[in-house]
Amino acid sequence: MLKFTYYGHSCFLLSDGTHKVLVDPFLTDNPKAPIKADQVDCDFILITHAHSDHLGDAPEIADRTGAELVSTPEVLQVCETRVPGLKQHPLNLGGSLNLPFGKVRMTLAQHSAGVAGGIACGFVIYMGGKILYYAGDTALFSDMRLIGQKDPLDYAVLPIGDNYTMGLEDAAMAAQLLNVPNVIPVHYNTWPIINQDVRHYKEITEAMTRADVHIFEIGQMEMLE
Repeated sequence: MLKFTYYGHSCFLLSDGTHKVLVDPFLTDNPKAPIKADQVDCDFILITHAHSDHLGDAPEIADRTGAELVSTPEVLQVCETRVPGLKQHPLNLGGSLNLPFGKVRMTLAQHSAGVAGGIACGFVIYMGGKILYYAGDTALFSDMRLIGQKDPLDYAVLPIGDNYTMGLEDAAMAAQLLNVPNVIPVHYNTWPIINQDVRHYKEITEAMTRADVHIFEIGQMEMLE
């Protein structure tokens, strides 16, 4: 079983009933966040890059909860600068890490990193009997097809906001390349510059792929079937 809770923008929590994994915890400065950073409980925090709308409150949440951070070495150094002595698992592109809940593999993302010398990434997460791909902030790239070929994905969490990431059409093509049966759109409608009609995204994606698009309201919690 895998429970998905959406906290707005690109932040979400995964729970298998025993472990909780928080992803890109942008809460304090998120105008749409339904919860405060000091209200979140988790065991692991995955961070795709160091832009403030993804790194967010990760070091402070890790310090309070004892959660272990998973990211690139450069992003973890930023966390260490803010709060020294945090538990860390550095990874780089293509690397995998076995954790108590399952496995995490770091994937390519085509995006700036938010830290000098760093790279942005995505994650394939094996948890609760499901395989979920979170693209992070990224442009469309053809090697998404390889991600879908390597991992029998159940879900893909894809940005659709345009301007800083893929827009609607590219994100629909990403779902096609991944050949994934379920898509959860994120990274839209936080600010006017990334406003999108998510219903239109659902229409075009379901018309051109085998995917069902699951639109989560902010704060919504659902079991992933």
